[in-house]
Amino acid sequence: MRGEARSYAAARKERGADTDRWLKDLFRTASDGEHVSLVAVGSLGRGELAPGSDLDLVLLHNGRADVARIADRIWYPIWDSAVNLDHSVRTVDEAVSVARQDLKAVLGLIQARHVAGDPDLTRKARESVLAEWRADSRRRLGELREAADKRAQASGELAFLLEPDIKDGRGGLRDVQAMQAVAAAWVASAPGPRAREAYEFILDVRHALHVVTARGTDRLVLQEQDAVAGLLGLLDAEALMRRLAEAGRTVSHAFDATWRTVDRLLSGPAPRGRRPLADGVVEHGGEVVLARGADPRKDPVLVLRAAAAAADSGLPMAPATVSVLAAQSAPMPVPWPEEARDALVSILGAGRAAVPVWEELDQAGILVKLLPDWERVRHRPQRNPIHRFTVDRHLIEAAANAAGHTREVSRPDLLLISALLHDIGKGWPGDHSATGEVVVRDIATRIGLPAHDIDTLAVVVRHHLLLPETATRRDLDDPVTIEKVAATVGTREVLDLLAALAVADGNATGPAAWNAWKAGLVADLVRRVRSVLSGSPPPKPPTLSPEQAGLARHGGGAVRVNGGAVTVVAPDRVGLLWSAAGVLSAHRLVVRSASSASAGSTAVIEFSVIPEYGSPPDPATLEADLRLVLAGRLDIEQRLARRTRALRPPRVPVAPPRVTLVDDASATATVVEVRAHDRPGLLWRIGRAFGECGLDVRAARVETLGAEAVDVFYVVDRAGRPLSDDAQRAQVRDQVLAALR
Repeated sequence: MRGEARSYAAARKERGADTDRWLKDLFRTASDGEHVSLVAVGSLGRGELAPGSDLDLVLLHNGRADVARIADRIWYPIWDSAVNLDHSVRTVDEAVSVARQDLKAVLGLIQARHVAGDPDLTRKARESVLAEWRADSRRRLGELREAADKRAQASGELAFLLEPDIKDGRGGLRDVQAMQAVAAAWVASAPGPRAREAYEFILDVRHALHVVTARGTDRLVLQEQDAVAGLLGLLDAEALMRRLAEAGRTVSHAFDATWRTVDRLLSGPAPRGRRPLADGVVEHGGEVVLARGADPRKDPVLVLRAAAAAADSGLPMAPATVSVLAAQSAPMPVPWPEEARDALVSILGAGRAAVPVWEELDQAGILVKLLPDWERVRHRPQRNPIHRFTVDRHLIEAAANAAGHTREVSRPDLLLISALLHDIGKGWPGDHSATGEVVVRDIATRIGLPAHDIDTLAVVVRHHLLLPETATRRDLDDPVTIEKVAATVGTREVLDLLAALAVADGNATGPAAWNAWKAGLVADLVRRVRSVLSGSPPPKPPTLSPEQAGLARHGGGAVRVNGGAVTVVAPDRVGLLWSAAGVLSAHRLVVRSASSASAGSTAVIEFSVIPEYGSPPDPATLEADLRLVLAGRLDIEQRLARRTRALRPPRVPVAPPRVTLVDDASATATVVEVRAHDRPGLLWRIGRAFGECGLDVRAARVETLGAEAVDVFYVVDRAGRPLSDDAQRAQVRDQVLAALR
């Protein structure tokens, strides 16, 4: 980072002052100022006018007959200047009446600012609106909360989106303005210093975005992020998004605290009394507080004990209690005492209830004191569309998910801790699995785990991607695949931990990273590896099913479509798999996996497919086209070319494709891994390149992660053998790369 982010606050103030002077001049030429006033609402009223902001103005009057003429003489020059204008003309009574029914109107008027004309009209309107807002706060605050919930549902969460809406997203500008409206109702305090600082930074981001785009946009898209970062004095887009995530989470935390206060005050007095929850921790008024006499200066574990009690009971920690624990807790001994480690596991074991408690500890700065390495992943963005969360939030989400799988493993404590720390290496350069293994050893030693548990935890973190990557990128029918995984995990205990972690991690990542198809493949892999670890021989390669064998006996072309399974039977020849894959792509079907088996001179290919979008194609039409391509009567290249021309190119530059020949992954074929930007017909293009090299594809595993394809192919030469000649291997790599350009 080049230093502290530059602020545009002074520029907004100056812009607002210039606009005020202009509006005053317009008003003077339009009116004598008697019984009429010009009032600023919205960003101009709040003194937050950004370069692309609209002007929100209200012309108040007491019934003047010539008010329409006055309005025209103000509005038309504004329109002529090409400034967007949101305007209205009201009497005071009309303004109050509209505010009574319209949430947007009341939010503007309670922060209205007098610009020109009769100040008594402005004061009267604002005070009347405020009085009704306060008197009807129970109903109006419920309306405000509902609007905030709808806004968050539509726009997502500012802190975790790749391209966030900095105004309407949860944790954005609108949420702070909602908190200000709650404060105006005298129900809760105004946003505190941390929330106001976060708000100012988000305003700066919006200001810089308007400068970069030269328009009033509120969505921070990928291609603008580096330029916005530069204007704000930040190193790059990642530094910007990390600061923005922190600001958004600070606002969200304050927003939630505000509504807890609202709910508590509007629901009437809480039951009296203090219910014990843990040593030194009680429930009081629906919140977790410290018991009388509890002293965090003498009891360093108290902070974790209180957090565990909150997670276990599903109650929030009282803000004052969190502040006391943050300011007064004694340093935790290193290594941690067993009680502290048990409390950490208890927090994580609470599942979904652990997430808000963890966020509370993070916002108060408690986590980085307990786990200094947490700072490296705190608010760190993951600039990848498959990830829903920043690294730190992803980790606690994974731990919360893992709590639902603790009965499936022999060491539930290690499952929860490994879920919390599996991506901790993303705070350091290099392969995060390798760096994570090093970091997790330090953390595990810090929290007092014994040596054997530290070794187990390190193995799980190092290989936390082993099962999903193997299941989706290797042929599970190849004995080498199963034997290598079994040798890597070593024990049933580690295998079970990795299996549960794969599910928890995948679900915490997002729908593009985990689905029923991947879950089934991982479960199949675990079953096979478990069998090998128990001493059973590796499973034999599968034979044709009775239905497949029946189709193969006919020897000619046959096609069966059954939901997401497509079976193609035809005389065996080079290129059969990728020709059929081209037809599937032309029908908007994404190939998840493909495998080929032979019965004499007949090939049987099984595809697993899902629709690219919408409903699946008509099976009869798909079968007809597959038969045509098998008969050589369908130009699939032309069909795919039309689809490609209809697509928009990527909005941002994409990384060049990469082709890798993986050694020792199979004894019977050469494994080729292809990583490229996904597009229709990708499998067909790659397969055609193999065909031009005289190779046949025996099996394929296809995975799409966001916009990136990770495709793995098992190929053999014309004699059915793996590739051993270096020149031929280089030719394959070059030919596939050429097909991807």
